[in-house]
Amino acid sequence: MMEMIHKEINAHKEVVEKTLEHLQSHIYTACIIATETLKNGNKILLFGNGGSAADAQHIAAELSGRYKSERRGLAGIALTTDTSVLTAVGNDFGFDKIYERQVEALARPGDLLIGISTSGHSKNVIRALSLGRNMGCKAIGLSGRDGGMMGEFCDVNLVVPSDDTPRIQEMHIMIGHIICQAIDDLYTVNKE
Repeated sequence: MMEMIHKEINAHKEVVEKTLEHLQSHIYTACIIATETLKNGNKILLFGNGGSAADAQHIAAELSGRYKSERRGLAGIALTTDTSVLTAVGNDFGFDKIYERQVEALARPGDLLIGISTSGHSKNVIRALSLGRNMGCKAIGLSGRDGGMMGEFCDVNLVVPSDDTPRIQEMHIMIGHIICQAIDDLYTVNKE
């Protein structure tokens, strides 16, 4: 078992190093987009499926509640949490529209959409990003593998250089935390 633990930790470290090597400037861009969105009085809407839905909720909680610093609550909303909306839209319009319909209802020009999909091919995520772009929203993608189709609808698509879903998810939450730190820095430096 110790060998397995060592192997998992080393696999994680390898993907962290590749992520830093390939994505640092893109993560910087994502931080700028997120901080500008909130500075301008807009909100951040996050969504994904399965583990990516949990990551969306995690990041939204860091924004609305607190990441590390004492600051005011910020508009971070996970579109993954309202089971009544998810099941009604899924039943009435289809699963592919569960996030698109919420973006239509909640997003406004200048808002930021963060779509999370380890493959980059999740239809419901892509549909929401596409609609958001047409509505005047900014978009950040968190994906992996080859980035999928998401990149076409994002201002920046952070493609984790891995084919291993657990490693991709680990990097997504790390990137989410980096974005949260940039936001904390903005609000604690400016004492807003």
